[in-house]
Amino acid sequence: MQQQFIIVTGLSGAGKTMTMKVLEDFGFITIDNLPPALLPQFFKLIAERPEASKSRGVVATVDIRNLVGDFVKVIDDISKAWGGDVKVIFLTASEEELLRRYERTRRVHPLGQGLSTKESIRAERELLAPVMDRADIIIDTSMMDLHQHRERLLKEFFDENGGISILISSFGYKYGVPQDSSFVLDVRGLPNPYYVEELKNLTGEDEPVKKFLLQFDETHKFMELTKNFLDFFIPQFLNNVRGQLHISVGCTGGRHRSVAVASWLGEIYSKLYSGVCVMHRDKGHGHQ
Repeated sequence: MQQQFIIVTGLSGAGKTMTMKVLEDFGFITIDNLPPALLPQFFKLIAERPEASKSRGVVATVDIRNLVGDFVKVIDDISKAWGGDVKVIFLTASEEELLRRYERTRRVHPLGQGLSTKESIRAERELLAPVMDRADIIIDTSMMDLHQHRERLLKEFFDENGGISILISSFGYKYGVPQDSSFVLDVRGLPNPYYVEELKNLTGEDEPVKKFLLQFDETHKFMELTKNFLDFFIPQFLNNVRGQLHISVGCTGGRHRSVAVASWLGEIYSKLYSGVCVMHRDKGHGHQ
């Protein structure tokens, strides 16, 4: 079993603790709040211990609000020494969702001295921007429940193709645009199955919904133009940009049109690239 070395960081309140618990359930050794300077020694120690070989690898969370420059340098040094076996996960969430979480838990933001919670969130997001740019995997937990979070991590670290290189996800604009999108496709201009009574309670994965959408010329034209663009863009991105390509497809409620289009794109590009994953964030959130 090849060990994996994972560093989890990101915005306060975005789900680092939940991520650690999920990966621990998957068989990783976990350690919380390790100073960046100790990461190289810690990874080396784990790799050289025979009993550790039975684990999937090691996960360390890092609190780097005051150590951004040191963190980026340490990660660059580790990557040179360990290569692709080290992955940095950056967790993010929308400002509205983070505010709700802080209000619900009545916690004080770590940067909260002299600042409101909203100001603290914005200051931290700006502070951690270089780390987010350096991350291998960016996960927006804004609308994720525990099941969806587990599914994303499971596909990321246990996929037979070696992880996700292209993530295609559907979402509903009424629930917010995924913060970790590389770019967004808006399909609200396509005919809406929600207004057809027998289709309202179905989703874009159901054949009657797909059949409804495919009877319109604009659906075929949209797919043709989108495919032409992605055929050019995907290899440029994968060859020149660090990290994953996340194509987000949005409609009003994330239940019909976006689900169908994301599924079609997944079928097309899974035949051309390894590590293609399709996820439907808002499919189960109710009706449009």
